[in-house]
Amino acid sequence: MESFQRAIDALDALLTAPGSLAPLESHVQITSQHLRHLDLEEPLSELSVIHVAGTKGKGSTCAFVEEILRASGFRTGLFTSPHLLDVRERFRFDGQPVSQELFAKYFWWCWERLQALPGDSFHSGVSIARVSRFLTVLAFKMFISEKVDVAIIEVGLGGRYDTTNVVKSPVVCGVTSLGYDHMEVLGSTLGEIASQKAGIFKAGVPAITVPQASEALDSLQKRAKELNICLEVAAPLTAYGLGDLELGLKGEHQRVNAALAVALCKRWAGSSGHNEHKLLVENAIEHARLPDSYITGLVQARWEGRAQVIHDKLCSNLSFYIDGAHSPESMEVCGKWFSSASKADASPCGDQCKILLFNCMPKRDPQLLLPRLKEACAREESPSQLALFVPPYSSSFSVRHICTGRADTSWQEILWRHWEALEASKDDHCFINSSESSSVVQQLKDDEGFSRDTSLMIGSSSAVLPSLPSSIQWLQRIAKGYPQLHLQVLVTGSLHLVGDVLKLIKYT
Repeated sequence: MESFQRAIDALDALLTAPGSLAPLESHVQITSQHLRHLDLEEPLSELSVIHVAGTKGKGSTCAFVEEILRASGFRTGLFTSPHLLDVRERFRFDGQPVSQELFAKYFWWCWERLQALPGDSFHSGVSIARVSRFLTVLAFKMFISEKVDVAIIEVGLGGRYDTTNVVKSPVVCGVTSLGYDHMEVLGSTLGEIASQKAGIFKAGVPAITVPQASEALDSLQKRAKELNICLEVAAPLTAYGLGDLELGLKGEHQRVNAALAVALCKRWAGSSGHNEHKLLVENAIEHARLPDSYITGLVQARWEGRAQVIHDKLCSNLSFYIDGAHSPESMEVCGKWFSSASKADASPCGDQCKILLFNCMPKRDPQLLLPRLKEACAREESPSQLALFVPPYSSSFSVRHICTGRADTSWQEILWRHWEALEASKDDHCFINSSESSSVVQQLKDDEGFSRDTSLMIGSSSAVLPSLPSSIQWLQRIAKGYPQLHLQVLVTGSLHLVGDVLKLIKYT
């Protein structure tokens, strides 16, 4: 569709256009002037919003909320970030990404009006702020125009100064598990980070969180007290007799996200004016259970790129365990999930070779990320036999965008050195569990395509490879060469890496 493709091209131009750096609070806010210019100020105040901030599990919590309320018969709108394959994933109606036709329709409606703003104030600041502002107002325009019953809104960065915090009267606010992430802008302590997340709290609006470290919880409670609101801690699923319920999203950590989602939906039901649904929930709660639609939502929830297993379509013995973990705490959770999932997926005959495919953004500290991941896998007796560090593959809103030329791998070489240092200091030496998996490491060193590249960094059990596509192709070659060996590849460190791997698996 030509109009849709032109919209994607315009987003790419907005992403790459030069702009001035400014403090976080001054370059991401959407103002009342912007909303009035789009005729959105009053409609937004009437939109029924569930607003979710946090460090870990925001997207998963929102996915549970959306699935629960959709199973309960409501028309849902879901706004999340980032997308993995297609920008339309950020805007979902009734669980499905917005169509190209509707995306283009509302995109150009907003674009043309915002371009006419005096002084182009909406498009000032750094590129990511410009894009974030635009996509946020686009989401609100879509949800208002399409008349959703409820809009589930995931905070992009922090809370207090996030673009989504233009919502002044949500029905309920939620805060997922907090940890150390985006410290360069949110603060260096859990208390400071929690204070930023609590910036979405509003006077008169219920707020719900999950069990937190005391420093984080104290900060959340302080803000709630300032606003004279009660901060509720979500009851665990066991309170409803659902301790053994198999959730749609895998991993033990998802039970905390699911419990928060249930609490948010219950609170929304009690405040949204849908009396029949409210009575249904109240009746179920009286009997210490949940409505059937809530259980259906918890079981059917899906969220691509989080604790997801994909078997390669070309090689049956090559599996990708994909999780967009990118904070120290989520690294540990990811390691535990991978260990459990890879053991459950292991072939009863033949050997397994566990491989880490990793990249993270330069603003993150690998000395915090890599040890937590490595230690978690080692504790579960699922250490990696080979670690591959790869540069970014794409930087565009286009689904099929491909970066050409040799990428700069200087950052990946830093990651590789940190990993090699961890390898050198480890107490155990039982990482290679078979002669075949040991051969995989040697195959990497001897590979004709890589051996000619003298700039490659290859260690005893790790390497920096020139590109993500060449890494996937090499894994497929190895899988075909060792049909009795199950290659179990953990892809983590960045949602951008996860999205790029999904692109390659689905479109090549």
